[in-house]
Amino acid sequence: MSTRTPSTVRLLVTVQKTGLGAVSSHRSYSPLPIDPLARFRSIADATPTKPRVLITGSLGQLGRGLNTVYKYMYGDVVTMTDIVKVPTDAADVSSYQYLDVLSQGAMEEAVVNNRIDTLIHFSALLSAVGEQNVPLAIQVNCRGVENVLEVAKKHRLRVFIPSTIGAFGPSTPRDSTPDCTVQEPTTIYGVSKIYAERLGEYYHSKFGVDFRCLRFPGIISATKPGGGTTDYAIKIFYDALQYGKHVCYLRPDTKLPMMYDTDCMSSVVQFLTAPPNLLHRRTYNVTGFSFTPEEIATSIQKILPNFKIEYNICPIRQAIADSWPRSLDDSGAARDWGWKAEYGLEETVQVMLALIERDMAKLAPEEVTAQI
Repeated sequence: MSTRTPSTVRLLVTVQKTGLGAVSSHRSYSPLPIDPLARFRSIADATPTKPRVLITGSLGQLGRGLNTVYKYMYGDVVTMTDIVKVPTDAADVSSYQYLDVLSQGAMEEAVVNNRIDTLIHFSALLSAVGEQNVPLAIQVNCRGVENVLEVAKKHRLRVFIPSTIGAFGPSTPRDSTPDCTVQEPTTIYGVSKIYAERLGEYYHSKFGVDFRCLRFPGIISATKPGGGTTDYAIKIFYDALQYGKHVCYLRPDTKLPMMYDTDCMSSVVQFLTAPPNLLHRRTYNVTGFSFTPEEIATSIQKILPNFKIEYNICPIRQAIADSWPRSLDDSGAARDWGWKAEYGLEETVQVMLALIERDMAKLAPEEVTAQI
């Protein structure tokens, strides 16, 4: 059950301090009835020891947010790694070092030097980008996973590798897709995610590696899009505030499962703290809610009545989206380790518009345009 706060003021203060939700003084947003920190407080309180976490690909959509969550919960327990320079304005980046996941030796050195016990592997080429460079996608998405699992085996690490709806294909049941079903993906991204799922399961059964994997839907956050098919559901908010319209590359009736960023972060930390004896499998679906471009546009128009959406269909991305589930069944995660999403479509639209408007207000006009 969602934790409710007794005071709207308390919510606004915690949100402004953490960035896990957002408010705005410029528009009339309804206060959300969700305390974005409650779940993380309760998980931290129930955890007897602090983890020592290394995150690969930590400057991407999920890594920076997860670092913020872990810092709130436990202090400086995360070593962030990636292969690019840290942005100059990245106040949420800390304890950062360069790490190429294709170098097993470098990964092992980082694990040993930082006394890591939990390895979270976010480095990957996403669906649309992967189709443009298949050999690189195989290297990053497959060889990187092999290195992660080998290091985890040697140093007895708990390891988390996310999967995705991209691991499913056109032969998969598209509605309420279960944890265990036909997959048969049609992208190299999806193929590599099945490889990660199965190789992780093998390392668990063969070598005792504490491998854990969640199949994510599209993740909605204020982080700049990174080349995924579901990224329209992020860019639409930037376009709504900057231009008053969005040109969507998917058909208006394309329904896909999605999840708000804070729910995504919660699913990771909750899953990683779940006792192994509660887990009846090592790969679970998690989800938030499903919608079409037309439906999210309608929700935005409730706050920005003049917002318009237009369509210029990208055949490649549309074909990918048409091969994916319309909704996920995450009852297994709910049953085994108590998973439950808190954010629906309306709450997500409110918090995204407020968060992005707040961030845009800090930038000069040319910087806003450059980011979009």
